[in-house]
Amino acid sequence: MRRPWKQFNRNHDLFECLPDDLLVFILSKLSSTASSPSDFINVILTCKRLNRLGLHRLVLSKAGPKVFAIKPKNWSEEAHAFLKHCVNAGNVDACYTLGMIRFYCLKNRGSGLALMAKAAMRLHAPALYSLAVIQFNGSGGSKRDKDLRAGVALSARASLLGHIDALRELGHCLQDGYGVRQNVTEGRKLLVQANVRELAYVLRVMTPSHCSSLLMTWRALRCQREMACPLLSDYGYSVAVPEVQPANWFLREWFVSGMGKLDEGLRMCAHIGCGRPETRPHEFRRCSVCGKVNYCSRGCQALDWKLRHKMECSPTYDAVHHPGADQENE
Repeated sequence: MRRPWKQFNRNHDLFECLPDDLLVFILSKLSSTASSPSDFINVILTCKRLNRLGLHRLVLSKAGPKVFAIKPKNWSEEAHAFLKHCVNAGNVDACYTLGMIRFYCLKNRGSGLALMAKAAMRLHAPALYSLAVIQFNGSGGSKRDKDLRAGVALSARASLLGHIDALRELGHCLQDGYGVRQNVTEGRKLLVQANVRELAYVLRVMTPSHCSSLLMTWRALRCQREMACPLLSDYGYSVAVPEVQPANWFLREWFVSGMGKLDEGLRMCAHIGCGRPETRPHEFRRCSVCGKVNYCSRGCQALDWKLRHKMECSPTYDAVHHPGADQENE
């Protein structure tokens, strides 16, 4: 005998039957793999329950760096509060990103430095390198606050964690005897190693899977070549520009868009992938040939030279006759 048909209750929500633990697990996976802030934010704005669970400590602690790729035009108290929630949840990427924003954009030097140090203590390589740049320049203080040895030590620690820019910076320091005893041979070895790591990283990002490579068209290959630049021209390769970190893009867009204004006499690092501004006049080093562009570090100067500046650099009268003027870093 057939069981009598029970009419389906349209008011019954199957979503409410799902346990919180399962939803927290799913949201944690989403936050760690999201490719943009909207991928995560749009989901937790769907309903009150997802909003509540989306702000769970475990979910926020797992959020990846791309969740924090906030554009300056979208910066608000709510965005600031979201980053603070992630910091309180123990997210090291949030500590680093908010630290950079507070230190350079909001000019809250002490709080920004503390957040970057908090991330660095948990072996966050970009935070270690950022602290190294601050020590090299004495950022947020005077020229007397520069600590070259601390900058070298922080760069070495970050390079051991695989940070390519830190490895390049350490190589230049050894080669030039800047903050450490000069060792030209070892410095050049580190610079070669940095270039090789950079090449491996870019090729890993650009190389498609075996199946997709079989289907790649000549048009796609041509497009890929058009996106390339002679970043590693020293080795005969022409590869794409490495991906810029969200925090660095935020810094650059913050000042370029006019959201933040530099005080008179202050300049930005000329490397497009950096975004750091000076915190006092003549803090950054300038190109010794043309004297028109400024850099926060030797690493940024070397990268910008390969990417762009070598095509437009030409000696000027001031740079030739007054090579040390208007420059702290020698």
